[in-house]
Amino acid sequence: MTTPSRRDLANAIRFLAIDAVQAANSGHPGMPMGMADIAEVLWNDYLSHNPDNPKWFNRDRFILSNGHGSMLQYALLHLAGYDLPLDELKNFRQLDSRTPGHPENFMTPGVETTTGPLGQGFANAVGMALAEKLLAQRFNRPEFPVVDHRTWVFMGDGCLMEGISHEAASLAGTWGLGKLVAFWDDNKISIDGNTDGWFTDDTPARFEAYGWNVIRGVDGHDPDEVRRAIEAALKSSDKPTLVCCRTTIGFGSPNKAGKESSHGAALGADEVKATREALGWAHDAFVVPQEIQDAWNAAEAGAAREAEWGALFDGYARQFPEQAAELQRRANATLPETFLADADAYIAKLQADGPVVASRKASQMAIEAFAPLLPELVGGSADLAHSNLTLWKGSKSVATDDADANYIYFGVREFAMTAISNGLSLHGGFIPYDATFLVFSDYARNAVRMSALMGAHAIHVYTHDSIGLGEDGPTHQPVEHLASLRYIPDNDVWRPCDAVESAVAWKAAIVRNDAPSCLVFSRQNLDHQPRSEAQVADIARGAYVLKDSVGAPEIILIATGSEVGLAVKAAEQIGDKARVVSMPSSDVFDRQDADYKESVLPNACRRRVAVEAGMSDFWRKYVGLDGAVIGIDTFGASAPIQQLMPHFGFTVEKVVEAAKGL
Repeated sequence: MTTPSRRDLANAIRFLAIDAVQAANSGHPGMPMGMADIAEVLWNDYLSHNPDNPKWFNRDRFILSNGHGSMLQYALLHLAGYDLPLDELKNFRQLDSRTPGHPENFMTPGVETTTGPLGQGFANAVGMALAEKLLAQRFNRPEFPVVDHRTWVFMGDGCLMEGISHEAASLAGTWGLGKLVAFWDDNKISIDGNTDGWFTDDTPARFEAYGWNVIRGVDGHDPDEVRRAIEAALKSSDKPTLVCCRTTIGFGSPNKAGKESSHGAALGADEVKATREALGWAHDAFVVPQEIQDAWNAAEAGAAREAEWGALFDGYARQFPEQAAELQRRANATLPETFLADADAYIAKLQADGPVVASRKASQMAIEAFAPLLPELVGGSADLAHSNLTLWKGSKSVATDDADANYIYFGVREFAMTAISNGLSLHGGFIPYDATFLVFSDYARNAVRMSALMGAHAIHVYTHDSIGLGEDGPTHQPVEHLASLRYIPDNDVWRPCDAVESAVAWKAAIVRNDAPSCLVFSRQNLDHQPRSEAQVADIARGAYVLKDSVGAPEIILIATGSEVGLAVKAAEQIGDKARVVSMPSSDVFDRQDADYKESVLPNACRRRVAVEAGMSDFWRKYVGLDGAVIGIDTFGASAPIQQLMPHFGFTVEKVVEAAKGL
């Protein structure tokens, strides 16, 4: 038996990718063929991981930002010994396989984040590297580096064209994320062809300007050059590193190498045969010789790495038992034992005190109450800290080496902010929150969608929630945004009506750890609403009866946020047959059992009016075609709130008129 060469090992990646794409007649073979040599050196010589325990906390994180080349990652996982058998590769891109078209963190063991929307994987990696840095600052002790791992990213030209890469790279340089290493697949090809006509940036200079360590001119097909570049990257302790790898897309294909034709389509049977001959791969489809498979298998080495770390952690736990227990709790995503009781006590006190504040202020009050109980809570704002009210008295910038650093000044970078929050969540050990104006959730929306798709426990805070923000005008006044966010599956949207509902929304977002939440808050002050203890408890169910009728209701007013107070005043004028339902989260309400939903919105009462300063069509699911909706289906205007609300019909009189019309 001969020892496989590095090219043999890399060719195993290439042909598993080629064969899987060919079998599916769908996929992207070019990138796996081009980056196989880089991946081989990284995975066999440097990546610290354990295939038998993909969730080992101190593992290195590997991110495939150019996720269309997913077969590269699937081949690596299979060869390294993860629970991804060959049959799954043969089932590439097919229904219910663990090898979907783009890597999905909830489908495939060893995949850290869902990638495909270009640039977001890179931004996720920045969040993961930040998580490692903050945890190391908090928990490591001399002789006990219990948090000590790296984040490795593969990315292509497309990732670097996307604006999010600029945003995220700039922050990574500012934060000095020395354990972040990105490999740029510089092949000068994208779907439309050679990139000379649309991507001529001096990318190395750009990253140097961001404060990165840049290693230029690496031949991505020379394992020795790749190895030297990685060694140089490991010496950079205070700067992230970009390794610029010149590669040939579709490497080894006699007729398609270096061409866009290898980017996003199967090579074809004749070209597959020609590529086998050109690279000297004399094996049938999906066949990897045993000596190559054995050389790749990382299970034994991975188990040894984890065992060595486990011994280190045991020693750490003996000397620093409280810190060890806290790190384990956070790694397991378990809330502190007293959190729920303490949160409920705070909510009860708020109900008793009855503060009249803007819900954005109520949000800040909730952070002040909950953050001291949750050291894992970390977050910030996109240059709107004093408007979003995300700062609290314990805030300490992550741009420092403070052991308790917990606040992120994201700058004006809404998209990267949200994707970085996703990375913080996926890494583990943190509950991240981010914030901007609701209207600018558009800038972040695809990352919010990815939060929901991945089940990332990220909390997205949006303030200035309607035309109620006033004079800034329609550019800053959200209209369609609430509905847009609500239409994202598995994304809980909360729009509370006062300080109590705001605190409940924060608690719910913290407790639900398998999905993101969007917390939407007002600029203007909101009246406190009287409630019984039972009503306070029902807020967490997404909707509840805030003010009830005498006997069965003849008209139901449904409202959220600032319009709840309007509905309550209208009900007082309509009379004792009117019920007011506050619905801070339609998503949560829709998940309730049928009996509860019937108790809030009885089918016998079809006379319903919904009131919300947003698009009206969303509310048809609750009021029907015969009901009434007081909403806003145009853009807003620049004026004080006292003029805007009546101008757009948000008055007690309009609600009463609509109710009587039914």
